[in-house]
Amino acid sequence: MAEVFRTSRRIEFADTDAAGIAHFSTYFRLMEEAEHEFLRSVGLSVLLRDDEGAISFPRVRAECDYRAALRFEDVAEIDVRVLKLGRTSIGYEFAFSRGGEPIAHGQIVCVCCRVSNDGPPQAIAIPEWIAEKLRPFVAA
Repeated sequence: MAEVFRTSRRIEFADTDAAGIAHFSTYFRLMEEAEHEFLRSVGLSVLLRDDEGAISFPRVRAECDYRAALRFEDVAEIDVRVLKLGRTSIGYEFAFSRGGEPIAHGQIVCVCCRVSNDGPPQAIAIPEWIAEKLRPFVAA
């Protein structure tokens, strides 16, 4: 069974609309924050370096389905799984809950890229030293 990374985040006033409900865009920021925390927990980051230069993971897809509302001062629990570890891409799954109640479900797909100031990012195969740290979290 795949490991799950769990983090939590309190909904702040700036995350909400005029009714005090978390704005839909907040979930995308929370997914990115949870991804960053997950990567740090396994000794990685969204910006890495190797002997050839900088490696980053631009998003190529993001989506979120909503079941219930998060409100100002709610604490959202966010479970992170790796849905797919491809040759050049990583698919993440995010399950939002509050006290065990399902709130939302999101997905992000990132592509491993060589980045520089000289031109656009270039997709590369995910280096083995990165893939080995992600494999325990790949959903069965």
